[in-house]
Amino acid sequence: MKAMRQGDEGTRRLLLSVLVLVSPGMLSAQTIAITGGTVYPVSGPRIERGTVLIQNGRVAAVGANVTIPAGAVRVDATGKWVTPGLIHAGAGVGLNVSGLGGFSERGVQGDVTPSFSPAEGFNPAEPEIAVTRTGGITTGVMAPSGAFMPGRAIAVDLAGDRLEDMVISPGVALIVNLGGQSRNAGGGSRAGTMALIRRLFADAQEYDRRRADYRRDQIQELAAPARELEALLPALRRETPVVINASREMDIRNALRLVGEFRLRAVLAGASEGWKVAAEIAQAGVPVALNPTQDIPSFEGLGARLDNATLLREAGVEVIIAAGDGGGERGLRYQAGNAVRNGMSWDDALRSITLAPATAFGLGDRYGSLEAGKVANVVIWSGDPLDFVGFPEKVYVRGAETSLRTRETELLERYRQLPVVYR
Repeated sequence: MKAMRQGDEGTRRLLLSVLVLVSPGMLSAQTIAITGGTVYPVSGPRIERGTVLIQNGRVAAVGANVTIPAGAVRVDATGKWVTPGLIHAGAGVGLNVSGLGGFSERGVQGDVTPSFSPAEGFNPAEPEIAVTRTGGITTGVMAPSGAFMPGRAIAVDLAGDRLEDMVISPGVALIVNLGGQSRNAGGGSRAGTMALIRRLFADAQEYDRRRADYRRDQIQELAAPARELEALLPALRRETPVVINASREMDIRNALRLVGEFRLRAVLAGASEGWKVAAEIAQAGVPVALNPTQDIPSFEGLGARLDNATLLREAGVEVIIAAGDGGGERGLRYQAGNAVRNGMSWDDALRSITLAPATAFGLGDRYGSLEAGKVANVVIWSGDPLDFVGFPEKVYVRGAETSLRTRETELLERYRQLPVVYR
């Protein structure tokens, strides 16, 4: 049986090897100069009448005095706002199948399946991908669903015809749930769940140290099959973060204990009572991904409040906004605008949907800001992107302009003038 497990792991690795970090074939070779707009690099102060130069799918230069090569395609952004493409850290587009009663490709059966990646369930032809881009969103981080340890999140650029051209990483983070639904995995108790996590992490480390003994069947029974323990190792080596879903104060404190015990890179998700332990979260250096408009008490967080994001940020916590509004995932920017309405600074709100998620998920060297060398995911806005008055006029993904035409716009055009009905 163990030999078969090792074979399954080899097959999985071979399958995932086709998913490249950034497919060279998707990088546009065109040179584009976006000129005259107000540029918000996020990593630095805004630039009036700035230029963003794009070459070979990357940002080549950003500034007020950029030399534009001969032959470059010039895009006049005078009076416009220019930002990095937005990153939705709680996306589901491409995995949630439209019109089928909430059917999703996000999970598999079982409480402990950290090896699962939903990457091959992602549908590049999903119509909602184009709709999401109309909200200025160019990248999504999508987590599998499940009650306890459902698998690994994927990171995807939202333009392309093939999975291989769109997936940035098939395993950008390990997902762990510490909320009430996880109690069943621990025998009906949160304490049991915590004990199971510790055993899984300890057994993964033991397996890693004694692989030869495992192959000879000279090791005690472990808490999970080898392929699942193997999938925990990147997180235990701090190569990828662990996203820990925890909303109640006690669950957040439990999450911080795990982070300290195993020296994890982590992201807290949910954290509706995070404001209660903001100082401890900041001290641990753990970013928080949340919905800034969550203020309805629930069993997972009786202390939810609208200024949660603001209080966390004021305490020094890196905040990631990871929820769309009632209009779908494209409404991510409106959620950031709501955070501003409830006290967060505008600059921090823009950071929360660009550089903050990129950094938290290990993508900050390539995504999240307008800097030389980074992937050219760029949006030109008609006005303030965090307000209803602004909307994307052009969206570039990996240096190529993408279409903002969707089924919605096609229906609008089709029925803009209704036919005359003669009686």
